[in-house]
Amino acid sequence: MSTQLSKQVLQHLIAKRVAKELVGPYTVNLGIGIPTLVAEYLEDDQVYLHTENGLLGVMNIEEDRIDPNLVNAGKQPVGEAIGASFFNSADSFAMIRGGHVDVAILGALQVDESGIIANWAVPGKNIMGVGGAMDLLVGAKKVIVTMNHTSKDGQSKILKECTYPITSTRSVDMLVTELAVFKVKQKQLKLMELMPGATIEEVREKTEANFIE
Repeated sequence: MSTQLSKQVLQHLIAKRVAKELVGPYTVNLGIGIPTLVAEYLEDDQVYLHTENGLLGVMNIEEDRIDPNLVNAGKQPVGEAIGASFFNSADSFAMIRGGHVDVAILGALQVDESGIIANWAVPGKNIMGVGGAMDLLVGAKKVIVTMNHTSKDGQSKILKECTYPITSTRSVDMLVTELAVFKVKQKQLKLMELMPGATIEEVREKTEANFIE
């Protein structure tokens, strides 16, 4: 399945599946990468998007209406929904650390079999910035991870134990790849469903970590 569809199509497949989990009223923080695509598939107008650089009420913006001064934490242009509010970064992180973000959707480099993630550093490579993932993992009520199931060289990114520096000791609640949807229950990965076109044999083959079916 994964060899037949483009990377972009697979990313949108993941984002569309995650959007089904968002039934408001929710305040939701979208991380950089695949998580930003989730905004395109939201159907509940009581899902309010938050960005840690200081905006609640983020929405997509048409190219001809872009304001270069209005961006999300990933420096991507965004729009402001009716009723949106602006605040400084300190207040934004107070919201996160104070437990006022219902769902955080993050990308990851690796996930281990207990739901611990690594998403901020690759050993031997320059670190561009840690970002807000550490705070979101501690403060958000629910954390969903989106990522490709394997690396560019075909190695599993769902491991028995992360080999990159971990982001937090908190386990995430849910993991969605182009092959499968997992939930983390009692520090174990549980396979909840297969993504369109995927087979259980393919998931087993490409998952190093142990998981419950």
